[in-house]
Order: sequence, then structure tokens, then C-alpha cells
Amino acid sequence: MRERAIGLLRELTEAHGAPGFEDEVRAIFADEMAETGEISTDGLGSVFCERGEGPRVMVAGHMDEIGFRVQNITPEGFIQFVTLGGWWPHTLLAQRVEISTRDGRKILGVVSSKPPHFLPESERGKVLSIEQMFIDVGAQSDFDLEKNYGVRVGDPVVPLTPFSVMQNEDLLMAKAFDNRVGMACAIQACQAVAATGHPNTMISTGTVQEEVGVRGATVAANYAKPDVVIVLEGPPADDTPGFNRHASQGAMGKGVQIRMQDPSAIMNPALSDLAVKVAEEEGIPYQVTVRSSGGTDARAFQLSGIGVPVIVLGVPARYIHSHNSIIDVNDYLAMVNLTMAMVQRLDQKQVDALTTFL
Repeated sequence: MRERAIGLLRELTEAHGAPGFEDEVRAIFADEMAETGEISTDGLGSVFCERGEGPRVMVAGHMDEIGFRVQNITPEGFIQFVTLGGWWPHTLLAQRVEISTRDGRKILGVVSSKPPHFLPESERGKVLSIEQMFIDVGAQSDFDLEKNYGVRVGDPVVPLTPFSVMQNEDLLMAKAFDNRVGMACAIQACQAVAATGHPNTMISTGTVQEEVGVRGATVAANYAKPDVVIVLEGPPADDTPGFNRHASQGAMGKGVQIRMQDPSAIMNPALSDLAVKVAEEEGIPYQVTVRSSGGTDARAFQLSGIGVPVIVLGVPARYIHSHNSIIDVNDYLAMVNLTMAMVQRLDQKQVDALTTFL
């Protein structure tokens, strides 16, 4: 399972998948799940693999990663851009990116700005805004950029980061662990469950456009009509300098994170308790978190239909929403195992109990 996990994570993290442009990730999902169940998509581009009968249990990760989009091209051939998702400008300067052109090419560039050597001393210590940055691909003019590079206004841009196994071989570094860990788990866990059987209709799902306002999950819920949703995520780790160590709820290497609450959703208490119970009974390392910031697709799923029980499982990842993030593969495997075990227990009686309030 470990080698399979690393290979799948490599393929998914190196794929391009800016919000609204999740084509490469969707193709990987469809290819991987083709023999597992019936593949379909909704009108916004989320993808589904459905199999079995019984209560509709969705296992969902979002396919998109934070990225950029070409906004303007200067006469000199430089690219001004807007962000897709939440970027911290500190992380951007001198970082490599790739632009996906409409003729299928990937153009290498670097995020740049006016050099500090030419800035007044009063400005050198300030963080530059996105509006002060540009992408340089080496073009000589706007005509050169469009004619010879194929870059046009509206093209999507993502970080260029190779997947790497670190010196400690449990640790993996890549871009887009938020949320390719969720996509990998939606594939790997559901393939394994399909091979052993499950008492429900299992719907493995890749949603679009989570990073720009959980748009895909809203449509996906209308399309698939789940009875319960397990949301799979790559949340930020809180085990680095600057945090109160005894208060860590997302430490790398401590297991799958079971989220009880964040500003976007209060998870179904019975489903949260079930997640903890299953983890303890199966010997799966876990950590419980109550978040005061952030949000996930759980918000949209929870508010769909007449109300849907949701839970968020996560792999703590250091430095998400940047070019380089780090996870412990053992945390990922813990999420796969917990997802599998929960899906196998969600029969009709268990699902009905989640929303029995009287």
C-alpha cells in the first residue's frame, strides 16, 4: 500500500489543476477508477465513481490547487496575473511556475518584481503586493509571447515543483498536497473497499473549485444526492516554531486528523464519534481538532438537500498554499485506513442513526 500511495501522490501532485482547470486531475481519477464503478461528471466538472446499493455514502476530495491566471500581457512580454485561491505574497517571489496554453504547451516562468537594488530603502523591507509582481517567461514582446509561446490572457498558471522523497523517507515534499492527498485517498481507499465489499452505494468524488469558494461541492451535492459525506483534506500542520506545542492538533506524524468543527461547518456529532470509535478499534493513529479558522467542502455538503451528516478527515501538511509542502506518508495511510473502515460500517442502520434526533 505504501509504494502504491507514493506513486499515486507523485502523479497527482505533479498534475496541473488550478481552480476551473482540473482536467489533468480528473483524467487521472477517471483512469484509476474506470474498473471500480460507473464514472460520471456534473455540469461544473466534478467527477464521480459510483458503485453498490444502499445508503449513498460519498467520499470526496477536491481536485483543484491554488494557482494563478494570466490577467494582462505588457508590451515588453511580461505577464501580470491574478490569484486563484488564497496565496500569501511572502511565498511567491523567485518561484517557478508553469503556464498551460490553449494549444497544450506548458511554459516555464518565474514570479518576479522590480529588484530590491532599485527600491528606496524604505520599501525594501515591505512585502510586495500581487499587483507589483509579474511572471517572466523570457519573451521579448507581447507579440512574441502570444505568437511563439502561445500564452494568452486567461491561461491558468500553477507552481512548478517536483515531487520528492526526503532524507527521512516517510516524509514527502511537493506542491498541492492541499488537496491531492484527499484525491489520492478517494481513489485508493475506495478501490480497496470495492474489492472487499461495502453495505452502501459508495460514491468516490473529486470536486472542482474548492479553493475559490467551495463552488464545486455545491453542485456535486445536487448531482449525487449523498446521505453522508466523508470529506478528505490536506489541512495545515501546526507543529512548527511559533505554535504552542502542547496545543498542537495537527502534528505531522501523529496520524489522521479528525476535524470536529471549523468556521464553515460543525460536523455531525454522531459521525464524529463514529470516526473516533473506528480509529480506536482499528488501531489507527488519529488526532482530533477544533479549528478557529479555515473551511472545506463540508460546508456545502452539510447544507445540501434537507441536511447531510459530514465529517472531515485530513493529513496534516506543513506549508500548504505555497510551492512546497511536506507530509508524512504514514498520516496519509492512516487516513486511507480510517476512510476504508468507516465506509465499511456505514450501513442503512448506521446512516439512519446519524440523523435520528428524537
